[in-house]
Amino acid sequence: MAYTNLIPVDQLAEDIGTPGWVVFDCRFSLADTEAGGKAYRQGHIPGARYVHLDRDLSSGITDLTGRHPLPDFNSLCKKLGAWGVSNASQVVVYDDADGAFAGRLWWLLRCLGHDRVAVLDGGIQQWRKGAYPITTALPSIQPALFRPYLNDSNWLSAQQVQNGLARKSIKLIDARTPERFSGRQEPIDPVAGHVPGALNRPFQFNLQADGRFKATQELRDEWSALIGVTPAEHVVHMCGSGVTACHNLLAMDIAGLSGSKLYAGSWSEWIRNKNRPVATEST
Repeated sequence: MAYTNLIPVDQLAEDIGTPGWVVFDCRFSLADTEAGGKAYRQGHIPGARYVHLDRDLSSGITDLTGRHPLPDFNSLCKKLGAWGVSNASQVVVYDDADGAFAGRLWWLLRCLGHDRVAVLDGGIQQWRKGAYPITTALPSIQPALFRPYLNDSNWLSAQQVQNGLARKSIKLIDARTPERFSGRQEPIDPVAGHVPGALNRPFQFNLQADGRFKATQELRDEWSALIGVTPAEHVVHMCGSGVTACHNLLAMDIAGLSGSKLYAGSWSEWIRNKNRPVATEST
């Protein structure tokens, strides 16, 4: 069986070590960019490779980009091969942030035409809760050939977002907290507020209290109520830098509403151009 969006911890525990299965630890902290690697060295799921959001899953920041520009896909594909991922691999990704960072690698692999990738439901916390093994040993990796089938229609540029909103051909969903969306608080970016016309659906709304995703039907009901008659293919997700927005993409996929897109630059890119409009709670 192929896992293409979520996998429960008991299933991973059953299949871990199976030939062709590759696990990635995506732990990261915006406040301390080396915290994830440190946590990995202190203990990780057996066989897991560590990937760094800034160095592996993003490219360099420029004056025109957001905080986490999309990676160079050729470089990422070479890394995937070096990490032992082939086109036949079942990939499992996890973090300790309810899937907020693991979702980025899930989405990137889907863009590369690799559907056999799943986020570990509940992350390493659920793994530990199940008393499954943790190790400090580095994995023994057999390099593989990963052949990409890149679909660049999975993400939109700022101009495409502006055009889509003007034509009312897209529905833009922002995954940031209500405080940041409204402009009442902005702890990260230099400008507060949101893209005019966007709707707010914090990624945390996809989760149960224990950090696992809500049931499929519950997600479908909630997302259907939000997007209405808009086809999933015309829904575009954003956040602060194009990372946690992938959580909403994943939630829609779990709900059977596949095909939504990512505004990859997100808010941190949008505000780089002072000619782009900004809305706040009072406007």
